[in-house]
Amino acid sequence: MKNKISTLGYFTKRLKDNGYIVWKMFDQYNVGDQRKWTVLINPGFHSLYITCFVNMETVDDTPEFQFDDGNTYMRKDTRIKTNTIQSVITHMLESGVTANSDEFKKND
Repeated sequence: MKNKISTLGYFTKRLKDNGYIVWKMFDQYNVGDQRKWTVLINPGFHSLYITCFVNMETVDDTPEFQFDDGNTYMRKDTRIKTNTIQSVITHMLESGVTANSDEFKKND
């Protein structure tokens, strides 16, 4: 099976591989809710919430990602619709959300 960007494990692994701190916040939304999960990026620094929305128009539709950081780096309720993690990372970088947060970084 091909990895899907809407899969929480795949999404967080790819962001971590690119140097971001990622906290899984919530993934138990109601069955009728279009939200699938929410993560927090670079807590204590950028503190950007990303929520994945699925089946917005049809089943297996392209997932949509909402970015919310309290209107600091990104305009409130910014959303992009994509099937690639690179689009998400590019969007974050263009908004100034970089992968250089040392806060909460685990020392392996």
